[in-house]
Amino acid sequence: MAKRSSRFVCQTCGAVTSKWVGRCESCGEWNSIQEERLDSGVGAGPQTSRKSRGRVVQLVGLSGESKEAPRIVSGVGELDRVTGGGFVKGSAILVGGDPGIGKSTLLTQASAVLANQDHRVVYISGEEAVDQVRLRAERLGLRQAPVALASETSVEDIIATLEDGERPALVIVDSIQTLWTEMADSPPGTVTQVRASAQALVRYAKKSGATVVIVGHVTKDGQIAGPRVVEHMVDAVLYFEGDGAHQYRILRAVKNRFGPTDEIGVFEMSDKGLREVKNPSAMFLQERATTTPGSAVFAGVEGTRPILVEIQALVAPSPLGTPRRAVIGWDGARLSMLLAVLEARCGVRFGQHDVYLNVAGGLRIQETGADLAVAAALISSLSGVALPIDSVYFGEISLSGAVRPVAQAASRLKEAQKLGFTQAIIPNANRKDNVKGFAPLKGIEELTELVASIASSGQNLVNA
Repeated sequence: MAKRSSRFVCQTCGAVTSKWVGRCESCGEWNSIQEERLDSGVGAGPQTSRKSRGRVVQLVGLSGESKEAPRIVSGVGELDRVTGGGFVKGSAILVGGDPGIGKSTLLTQASAVLANQDHRVVYISGEEAVDQVRLRAERLGLRQAPVALASETSVEDIIATLEDGERPALVIVDSIQTLWTEMADSPPGTVTQVRASAQALVRYAKKSGATVVIVGHVTKDGQIAGPRVVEHMVDAVLYFEGDGAHQYRILRAVKNRFGPTDEIGVFEMSDKGLREVKNPSAMFLQERATTTPGSAVFAGVEGTRPILVEIQALVAPSPLGTPRRAVIGWDGARLSMLLAVLEARCGVRFGQHDVYLNVAGGLRIQETGADLAVAAALISSLSGVALPIDSVYFGEISLSGAVRPVAQAASRLKEAQKLGFTQAIIPNANRKDNVKGFAPLKGIEELTELVASIASSGQNLVNA
């Protein structure tokens, strides 16, 4: 009898070992190693498969006419913005997010809009029964939409169903962690099954020309669960972000082969589902505290969209030997660097103070252009001086304390002008980007200039 061939695979990072161990040496996770067979399916050795010469694939040139329109407009404006103008035919899209954030709600609404436009839409649910999906559609007022539903977890059965009859324009699979294929001998949700199932769905999308949207679970670190190779196989990766305490949701593109990355779409969760937010800047500033120290308005850019958001800072004396540093919506390492620059280059002391920083509205900012707004909020809170209510801030701060220019300054200023702001404190090199009708800009070269202008009407920050 032939010896059974197997290997041991980490279900968190996909690392392979020759024997079982309690802790993965690659990612450090405990009890994540599982045994998987090698004699069939994905990962099978070359000795287990029949050798063939292969077929000759036809080669074509770059020039040529497309027989069909390249995109399908979903009708959900914010979703179309994030995808780059609609769903590209034959593409595979991976959507991730925390449980209950609204992934299924958004995709149900998009599928209903497309189905009402006479597109064939198939919704495959591996987590819910058909009746549960119908209950959600009834709550959203979409019960009459001609969406084809099915509850199935076998990849072979799903693809056979899709190939039977008219080719669908959009296929939604919720979720990839519940699927299993006969090509892999392991339980659903394991690295091998997720990789093999995703590979089969991507292959179907490329072969048939249908758009396949795959829903993926996320880990405790906020990353899509499963091997990273799944994100490389698909054409676009979208993250649905938000906080249960806020009604706003952010759809962010972190990968897009057919559009800009770092684009965002803003939605508001209501009892009737997700509603698009046409003016996110006004939404993020609607509850702004205009007379409280520690509040600064940052004019940022997410993808191609300029957005104004409130940066809130609280600097308070600390009774502890090691003061607290808490950040929500921004990079904690960036805050530590900025505090060090303020102390070393400007003489502003934070060593005996707790520092809390928050980006209002649940938005997460990733660009370095927020440095100047964060510094202004910190100095305002420490000095007890409220910043002018009609001013916006943007600029990058270097380790030397210099204020460096940022891109797309004109679009930031136009968005600020549209919302009634008349002043802007920006890098001196961006003053040439002023827009018509905006007040003369205040450009600064060094961070010490910002500290001096705020401290002139407050206390002595050097000795604070």
